[in-house]
Amino acid sequence: MTTIDFLLQGLAVATDPMILLYALIGVTLGTAVGVLPGIGPALTVALLLPVTYGLDPAGSLIMFAGIYYGGMYGGSTTSILLNTPGESASIVTALEGNKMARAGRGGPALATAAIGSFVAGVLATMALAFLAPHIVKLALIFGPREYFALMVLAFVTVSAAFGDSALKGMTSLFIGLALALIGIDGLTGQARLSFGVPQLLDGIEVTTLAVAMFAVGEALFVAAQIGGAEDKVHAIKGGVAMSRSDWKRSWRSWLRGTAIGFPIGAMPAGGADIASFLSYGTEKRFSGHADEFGKGAIEGVAGPEAANNAAAAGTLVPLLTLGLPTTATAAIMLAGFQQFGLQPGPLLFVTAPDLVWGLIASLLIANVMLLVLNLPLIGLWIKLLTIPRPWLYAGILLFATLGTIGINPSPVELAMLTIFGVLGYLMRLYGYPIAPVVVGLILGPMAEQQLRRALSISQGDWTTLWSTPVAAGILIVAALALIVPIILRLRGKGHVLAQIGGDED
Repeated sequence: MTTIDFLLQGLAVATDPMILLYALIGVTLGTAVGVLPGIGPALTVALLLPVTYGLDPAGSLIMFAGIYYGGMYGGSTTSILLNTPGESASIVTALEGNKMARAGRGGPALATAAIGSFVAGVLATMALAFLAPHIVKLALIFGPREYFALMVLAFVTVSAAFGDSALKGMTSLFIGLALALIGIDGLTGQARLSFGVPQLLDGIEVTTLAVAMFAVGEALFVAAQIGGAEDKVHAIKGGVAMSRSDWKRSWRSWLRGTAIGFPIGAMPAGGADIASFLSYGTEKRFSGHADEFGKGAIEGVAGPEAANNAAAAGTLVPLLTLGLPTTATAAIMLAGFQQFGLQPGPLLFVTAPDLVWGLIASLLIANVMLLVLNLPLIGLWIKLLTIPRPWLYAGILLFATLGTIGINPSPVELAMLTIFGVLGYLMRLYGYPIAPVVVGLILGPMAEQQLRRALSISQGDWTTLWSTPVAAGILIVAALALIVPIILRLRGKGHVLAQIGGDED
């Protein structure tokens, strides 16, 4: 079967009424959490992991993907109208979007963000559909050495990509790897680090850790920051319709943003924030209205918004084909797959093709839903900002606790939720990224298993780990993954800092 055949097969799955309902719930929740500053897609997906435990795997994963896409859409609303990015990838949008809103052009700014996100989402999803099968064919030849090298790449990716310091990222990763050692050794059957607690023999539940670190920990952290003057929402004057000039200035930016965002999102240690920074710098160079940048240039909204949505689709390439999470939300989605006994990677395309292609096809439908939801309902999303923050975060903590107890009504599980929640809060407080902990817990046992298999086959010869071209190539990419993000961040942020410096002059 060709890619088109698989995509049509996926559309048949995605158009099932229940699947459409899951997708609608996902994009609606995603847009809502994107609008609310401090509550991102990763927190929302983590919060829903316990709730979806007994539901249909395809519907639940499609809902998670919808939340991811919706969060990217919704983040632009507060960036433009409130100058407060709901997502880190929307920081650049605030530079030009909020100035457009202050000048009475908030409607066109929101429109170019929504339409650009739609264009980028559709094009990037099609690129995902056509690129994924080729990566899967390559990955099917992997042995223990190659899989271990892939795990090393994943570990380096999360350590380098999350947080401002690779050292802090590595520290977080080793916390996750240490937690992964708890339980029964899969090869020898011996108990490790259980300390005589029977509930620990099965290891730490990924769902409990994810909910605690992302939902409980981040809710505590964000709630602790509440205070100070409230930002003013700039009302939309006139409609959201774009003029002919706006269309002419935006369409090239949408395409350039898509071309930048998709490969950056698919890269190990890439991400939507890097893509949006690079897109902003590119738009300033290519725009015929460079003098408007810093004063409300529509290209500065169109390009970065297209880039961060294309990057969201790009992130799914390594996640689905290789099992590599390159963003915090992707790490939680990986936990979601494992919750249903599924392991993202090349074999997933063989063992569960309906689920994978249904997920990919549903992204096309989700983009249409998001376009319909975002433009007419902007007023509704803004009203979410009136929810009292104490109520919001108290609700998140209550929901996280009830969800965890619902899966495993155990005092030990509740104690772990509390301990990991406080740990997540302290890590956020001192600037340590959260995602590497979850990735370490998920991928740690797999890395250990593949390492021990490779060494058993080679009778203890460590050189076997880089003795094949594929394994050696992956390890080289892992080394580059430590360096490239630093260069990209410095280059992209340099453009933005130069722009801010120009504004001050």
